[in-house]
Amino acid sequence: MNNEALPSTAGRTVRKINRILGQGINAAEVSLLIFCVASLAVLLIANVFARTFFQSIYFAEEISTFLVILLTFTGLSYGVRRARHIRMGAFLDHMPPKMEKLFIIIISLVSAVVMAIMAWASWEYLQNAMAMGHQTPALRLPRWIFYIIIPTGFSLAAIQYLRTIVKNIIEPDPWLSPDQKSEYEDDIRGNGP
Repeated sequence: MNNEALPSTAGRTVRKINRILGQGINAAEVSLLIFCVASLAVLLIANVFARTFFQSIYFAEEISTFLVILLTFTGLSYGVRRARHIRMGAFLDHMPPKMEKLFIIIISLVSAVVMAIMAWASWEYLQNAMAMGHQTPALRLPRWIFYIIIPTGFSLAAIQYLRTIVKNIIEPDPWLSPDQKSEYEDDIRGNGP
């Protein structure tokens, strides 16, 4: 599995598509994560002041819940793309590169399938929530609006795992994710054993 595995034109095309897709998703995810954290902080601080001096902001809990769900499922995709998910690093670090690459491909394939199944199940849940027609108590919004990000987050995570597979097929070195090359992780100060 090296660069000769794909013809040079096809390899360059796949790399270009992967880079464009990665940059677009990265910008959207990072912007959304920053927005969620900042909004959550402002809302919760404002609610503490309002509760102390006046009365609690009546919609703060609903908006906070929505922001946490949005943050969680956007962060899922971001974590996969940056290889910040749980993995057996010590196990992979002691493998020869070709075997490590094979394991990463298998793990990414299984993870992509699991994320796709979860996306499908959460889509069914979203459809059920839409059919029920329930509304949030404070803002009187349809409750399903809060659940839209769940199948989206799982789908984006599945795409990131598929991108990892593609990256490992077209690149000679093992990659833990589309953006993270597999390297032995020394301790924080950079000192080896």
